[in-house]
Amino acid sequence: MSRLTRRDFLRTALLGAGAVTLGSFLEACGKALATPAAATRVPAAASATVPSAGPASSPSPFPDIVVTKGGEPEALVRQAIAALGGMGRFVPKGANVIVKPNICVAYNTYEYASTTNPWVVGTLVKMAFEAGAGSVKVMDYPFAGTDETGYQTSGIKEQVEAAGGKMVNMLSYKFKTVNNPKAVVLKSPAVYEDILKADVLINVPIAKQHSSSRLTLGMKNLMGVVQDRNAMHIRLGQCIADLNALVRPQLTVVDAVRILTANGPTGGDLADVKKLDTIIASPDVVAADSYSASLFNYKPEEIDFIVIGTQMGLGRSDLQNLKIQTIPVGA
Repeated sequence: MSRLTRRDFLRTALLGAGAVTLGSFLEACGKALATPAAATRVPAAASATVPSAGPASSPSPFPDIVVTKGGEPEALVRQAIAALGGMGRFVPKGANVIVKPNICVAYNTYEYASTTNPWVVGTLVKMAFEAGAGSVKVMDYPFAGTDETGYQTSGIKEQVEAAGGKMVNMLSYKFKTVNNPKAVVLKSPAVYEDILKADVLINVPIAKQHSSSRLTLGMKNLMGVVQDRNAMHIRLGQCIADLNALVRPQLTVVDAVRILTANGPTGGDLADVKKLDTIIASPDVVAADSYSASLFNYKPEEIDFIVIGTQMGLGRSDLQNLKIQTIPVGA
């Protein structure tokens, strides 16, 4: 009989805690920037067709997607996670948790909507510890400036450390080449070792426009765990989906407190920023991205990595069949 790994053990324990979780619910971009010409939106008639994942939503007692609107970032995050069943549904006792925000540039503060909102990240760190996490690390790989500068300028470091978490600089020697058997293109990527060893990965992208993929959301945010991201731009949509077949976050929380509507992913002009005070949360990264695309007036079938991810069985984009709960938070 084969031995259980620590991650398998924790997942098994987490399944056993499902009934307890239901009760608690009732209480409560890469180092180098690619510069292709800006993509133009294709008309609906020319869009790819997203295959339906099924006529009905999953049998889970929880929503597939939770959308919270209005109020401060911490309240938005807490109510979204509570509606999904609580952080204990995703984080077992003693788990090694990694939170992966988007800190793609080292020179913009959060107001410019090119980096994840620091209070969103800090709240997730706090909630992971409240659920009993053994450790919580936060990391990304800025492509302009140093990790430390990006962590500091974005405001994320301050909030993470205030919550008891640890900011980790991603070191080149810790990227490990791994086999990706489900991949079409990205068959042997070099992925950051800590990500591969984590018990729980919480994916926290900011929703923004992107010059080469139309949008950057949860699925594309995982490019920050791969060493050679330039090569991924050759067949970007397929490579993003391939990466998501290998690196599977347990929870995706899309920061739409402020969104970047143009000149992404770096931004730099407050005129391109729209304040929505919104959070989208789901255990299904494809579903989270499919809903988030609507913030930019896109349909899931207009975003190639969503289409391919659905075809590969990585998640669901048939929003009409998913259970979506919208919660107004602030007055």
